[in-house]
Amino acid sequence: MTSTALGATLAALPAAAQQTAPADAPATFSLPAQPLRSALDAFSRQTGWQIGYPGTLTDGRTSRPVSGSMPPAKALEALLAGTGVTYRLTGPATATLAPAPVASSGDTMALGPVSVSAAAPAPGGPAQIVIGKEELERKNPSDIRDVFAGEPGVRVGSSVPMSQKVYVNGVEETNLSVSIDGSRQNNKVFHHNGTTLIDPVFLKTARVDAGVAPADAGPGALAGSIAYETKDARDFLSGDGIGAFVKSSFGTNGSVFTNSVAGYGRHKGLEGLGYFTYGKGARFESGDGNKVEGTKTDLKSGLGKVAYETDAGHRFQVSYERVYDDAPRPFRANVGFISGRPSWEPRVRDYTLDRQNIVFTYTDSLPTDLWNPKLVLAYGRTDVETPIYTRPVGSSTVPGSYPGKGATSSLNGKLENVFNVGMGTVTAGSDFYVDRAHYEDQTMTALERARNIGVYGQARLSPVERVRLSFGMRADRQWFEGTTGEDWTNGGVSHNVSGEFDILPEHLTAKAGWSRSWGGVQLAENFIMNPVWRYGAGPQPVTARNLTAGLVGRYQGFTAEGRVFRTDLDDVRAARFAAGSGTLTRDVRSKGYELGVGYAWDTGFVRAKYADIDVTIDGLPADSDSGTYIATPMGRVYTIGGAHTIPKWELTFGADVEIVLDYNKVQAGQRPLKGYETVNLFVEHKIPQYSNLTLRADVRNLFDETYADRATYGQEFGTVTPLYQPGRTFLLTASATF
Repeated sequence: MTSTALGATLAALPAAAQQTAPADAPATFSLPAQPLRSALDAFSRQTGWQIGYPGTLTDGRTSRPVSGSMPPAKALEALLAGTGVTYRLTGPATATLAPAPVASSGDTMALGPVSVSAAAPAPGGPAQIVIGKEELERKNPSDIRDVFAGEPGVRVGSSVPMSQKVYVNGVEETNLSVSIDGSRQNNKVFHHNGTTLIDPVFLKTARVDAGVAPADAGPGALAGSIAYETKDARDFLSGDGIGAFVKSSFGTNGSVFTNSVAGYGRHKGLEGLGYFTYGKGARFESGDGNKVEGTKTDLKSGLGKVAYETDAGHRFQVSYERVYDDAPRPFRANVGFISGRPSWEPRVRDYTLDRQNIVFTYTDSLPTDLWNPKLVLAYGRTDVETPIYTRPVGSSTVPGSYPGKGATSSLNGKLENVFNVGMGTVTAGSDFYVDRAHYEDQTMTALERARNIGVYGQARLSPVERVRLSFGMRADRQWFEGTTGEDWTNGGVSHNVSGEFDILPEHLTAKAGWSRSWGGVQLAENFIMNPVWRYGAGPQPVTARNLTAGLVGRYQGFTAEGRVFRTDLDDVRAARFAAGSGTLTRDVRSKGYELGVGYAWDTGFVRAKYADIDVTIDGLPADSDSGTYIATPMGRVYTIGGAHTIPKWELTFGADVEIVLDYNKVQAGQRPLKGYETVNLFVEHKIPQYSNLTLRADVRNLFDETYADRATYGQEFGTVTPLYQPGRTFLLTASATF
């Protein structure tokens, strides 16, 4: 029985983006003796190394303590000393563990000192953000907006999870490659709904490549990629056994109760995890004390995973994840209210959003230099149902209604292998998707489909000391079918190159990246599809160009960094319902810069970040209406955060501040966007002697600010009341493991 421990999860760092140090650069370690699995996880989180090993190998073993400054390879050697486990390097910053050899005579074999060296790892991405387990636990997120809190270049519009959309450098997420556990997401159902509704309690890691993305990030990585990874049984158990996890929270604003329960087990290669969350609550109040219509909580979500690993290292896993939201929402679920609408139009209407994802994955947890495969087969689907209202007939004041149903789906997969070529790795593979967008009501049915096959290669190399390169290419062939049954075939090639150079090793690194991406023809959102669209010569494939460059400085716990960037998207599909509007496109430009400073110490950190981003659509300042499924205004954003732990008391406390400045770069006749400031606090106490009980209290929006997130729809229009964020909220949370 075997398993893989992937230690790429990064702890919260004080820099504006997580930065991986060279693999042989000395680091300060303070790892106590502990179960070997836990020690390896901690080592991987600190160094970014990936460690593969048979799952039973760590059972019943305790690591040696590691303390002091040393290269990671030396720290790994010290950690494993006397455990009966040895290792071999399989690539830059990667290693495989195995039982230490025993002399055939039965005598103890004395092993001499092991001298190892490793090339520096390839860059993780010139503008990569990794939000790992520790940072997620610190944030205690209630929705996807909380997950990306503290990242000024990532905005999440709306205050209701089912209508939230993620924007990276101002570009909406359907123009990025988005995946959950490797499954491509195709969720463009209704512009008033969210794009990828996900329960953050299931998340192990969220990774964003802003702008430049590698070829193996998947098709459609026009302005970058977002990859979500969910938890499995190995995140709760280091060896064979069973366990449970419970978490309950109560939010005072709306009296929202959220309860999660998980059960998991591991036995001789077989693993299982079941996770369920239920949230229920009333409308919340905004900072001005008014109830916000359509903001009740009624959420159910579940995650199930089953895996089996053979003694030879073959790992097979099936996961099923589902999120279901069913509650009255604002008539336009991402808008508070629009004045001047017909009197018969209700303020709220019922929405049902149901997203589900099933993924089969095969990997080898004991790879060789030439054999490190990954196979993914997945199916994802999102359904939205809401009533469509019609004008009252005659003297009646009661509108008519009928159900409107939209559904998107994606059958997708990939087969790839990672080759270790000495100075780094080369990933080569092929992927496919069959995407479908369907709308149906009593008046019409409309359907668009797209099929795509791609081949790709991505090299991540360290050809000489102090230099790390990543470059790749992919070729795609797409077959698109419109609502009229007409079809078109298109193809294109995407390129990317990025690199890092240590100007002053351990202290100053320059990094840069460039990409050109081809995304094919984008499917239209379901609720605006028209069965009689006039496609003419056919929709245009969308393309993009990305450029970024920056510096990162590090010195004795201090970090400072900055980068500039620019993204251009050409022919982004912007279809409307009118018969002649099915092939409308827009051109988008996002440009700006980010700065970050921070300081980290053994038990805490403080960091500050700033982003200044301008977004235009067809040469004019972006607005949230013309930017539907495309882009949003951004402007200037400051974030400040920090946390400190008192180990003796098992007590952690922290705070974060977000300051969004007024934004006046709007089109003629539109309102400037108002700025806002919010402050959040938390304190957490762990009580390990009581089933690893953790108690936590958060104060969110401490000063009761009345505001809507910058990416929330409609703030530039005088007739729109935006969907405000909750006012001051006290959130009490208790969790325990058994």
